[in-house]
Amino acid sequence: MQHTSSSSLRRRAAGAAAVMVALALASCAGQQGRKELTTGSIPKLSRPVQSMNATELAAAAERIGQAYERNPKDREAGLNYANLLRMTGRNEQALAVMQQVAIYHPADREVLGAYGKAQAAAGQLEQALTTIGRAQTPDRPDWKLKSAEGAILDQLGRSTEARLRYREALDLKPNEPSVLSNLGMSYLLTKDLRTAETYLKSAASQPDAGSSVRQNLALAVGLQGRFQEAETIARQELTSEQAEANVAFLRSMLSQQGAWKQLAQADAKAD
Repeated sequence: MQHTSSSSLRRRAAGAAAVMVALALASCAGQQGRKELTTGSIPKLSRPVQSMNATELAAAAERIGQAYERNPKDREAGLNYANLLRMTGRNEQALAVMQQVAIYHPADREVLGAYGKAQAAAGQLEQALTTIGRAQTPDRPDWKLKSAEGAILDQLGRSTEARLRYREALDLKPNEPSVLSNLGMSYLLTKDLRTAETYLKSAASQPDAGSSVRQNLALAVGLQGRFQEAETIARQELTSEQAEANVAFLRSMLSQQGAWKQLAQADAKAD
């Protein structure tokens, strides 16, 4: 059998970590984004976005996109269109829309915050920190922006700073499930799975916790070898179609569990 080097294992574990950070960002920006669609001159949605499947979200993005193209200066249409684009995985398009919206509304905190999230989703992490920093003001701190900063810092490998941001967000919004989930994922990224599970359980216990929070908890539980419990968590309160998609994702992530264990062993030997 060919020997797997520690550096190779690190690359494999880093690949898993990148997906997990994406989940953290989604928990901060995606799930909340579904609750925060603004209203105004944009077309009305036929049903709440949190209950839409991928096809319905794509259709909503097309309708709102048409409204935005008719009037690119429409702040609400631009914000909603970019948000829906991110929710359907079209991060580069979302960034292009938010660049345009920010040109027309350069001092708008909500616009700057959304622009920063779009930059982060498109991989422009340092730029995203700068943009979100411009949106944040000392006299009116925003817990959503602090949590977004934390998720970006985690992706940059700056976990200590990230956790400080999450705790600052929790000071402003105690027991907010998306922030608790992001904090848990921060510990998961540094392989402190027990601490990660503690925060994720707290997040999942909150009344308004979304399915993405439970999916993160399922991942932390599964990475500790409790596969049946993880799948039970991943299936909670979802349609059969959504549950199967969550379980498929969970199994895909857990297939990389061996790399995490081997990396820990390699690090122990190196020490």
